Amino acid sequence: MSYHPAQPYPPMPGAVTPLIAYPHPIAPPPGCAVLVVSVNRGPYLVPAPATSRFKVDGRVVAIPGEGTWHVAVPAGPHDVRYTDFMGIPVITTSMVAQPGAVHQLSFRFGGWRNRVHDGYGTDVTRFGMWSNYSILLVVLAVGGLLCCGLFGLIAGFSGSS
Repeated sequence: MSYHPAQPYPPMPGAVTPLIAYPHPIAPPPGCAVLVVSVNRGPYLVPAPATSRFKVDGRVVAIPGEGTWHVAVPAGPHDVRYTDFMGIPVITTSMVAQPGAVHQLSFRFGGWRNRVHDGYGTDVTRFGMWSNYSILLVVLAVGGLLCCGLFGLIAGFSGSS
């Protein structure tokens, strides 16, 4: 059975292909490691994994949604990140994959900040953008201050004439 691009992952039997997300544990091909990626949906109406792209060294790895995914990566240093639909980084980290090893990364889209943790629970985030909710609160606060200040100025000038 051949792999069809419309499928979220290749069928269970067969060889493991690097930089393909599998929903089940995999054995690493020679010279590769396994990256176990856990992704939560975040507090958003639309789950964060549905609107973001998972990338390893700039190459998109199709992760269809929240949950735990297994990805074979070549041994060596890697830049791992989630980006938004326009390619702007949301969460970034670095890792060095050891041949035959299993490396865990947990991407957590949160209410205030987006973070990534390793298999030991250590925060390994190189860059974690503030969440959409915290950005919205800042924009509303600044917009409210500007709006109220503008109305205050207009009221002050209209009352002085």
